[in-house]
Formats: sequence, C-alpha cells, structure tokens
Amino acid sequence: MSWRSPLGRVRGLGSAKEGVSHWWQQRLTSIALVPLGCWFIVSMLSLPALDHATLVAWMSGTWTTLLLLLFVLTSTRHSQLGVQVVIEDYVHDEGLKALALTLSSFVHVLLGAAGTLAILRVMLGRMA
Repeated sequence: MSWRSPLGRVRGLGSAKEGVSHWWQQRLTSIALVPLGCWFIVSMLSLPALDHATLVAWMSGTWTTLLLLLFVLTSTRHSQLGVQVVIEDYVHDEGLKALALTLSSFVHVLLGAAGTLAILRVMLGRMA
C-alpha cells in the first residue's frame, strides 16, 4: 500500500513536489559540460599564444562566442545546482538555509551575467 496519491505516483512527485527535475537538470548540465569542456581545453591548447590579442581574436568569432556563452551559462547553472544540494544537506537551521540559498542564487546569477557581459563585450569589440 502506498500513501501517495495516484496523481503523485504518475508525476513522480516526492515530498518537496519537485520530482526528479533537480536531479535531471544536474545530470543534463554535466553531460553538456563534457563536450563544452573538451572543446574549451582543445581550443586553448591549439592557440598559438595566450596573449590578449590572440584571445580577443579567438573570442570574436561567432561560433566561439556562442560556445563560450553556453559553457559559462551551463557551468554556472551546474554549480548553482551543486551548491544548492550541499546547502540543503548540511545547513540545518531553516533561516540560515534560506539565506544561504538566496545568496548562492544571487552570486550564481551575478557570475553568469558577468561572464556573459564579458564575452559579449569582447565579441562586439568594446574592450574599454
């Protein structure tokens, strides 16, 4: 006998009513980071030099910009999901947990936005 409602069993919802979406998001971002990380490492190793001019020229390409944006945003989201799990598992005071989760979300959004802005500024040629 199950205490779950038929609708809950169909949707796979647990006590938090989130189901497995958090788990799936973390797995999907990690899968996406494998080719993006490999691409980034291979790209860095294939550059003739790692000076400013070479990196700006490399980052200015349309496909490079797109892949860099995907890499930054996916890694930021993956990090946010991982930090959220750690906070939920190891911070027991509810007020402190809420504060830590809020600060973590804010910092991750700020990092994602800063990375996106930096990449777009380089691509658009505004390095002021």
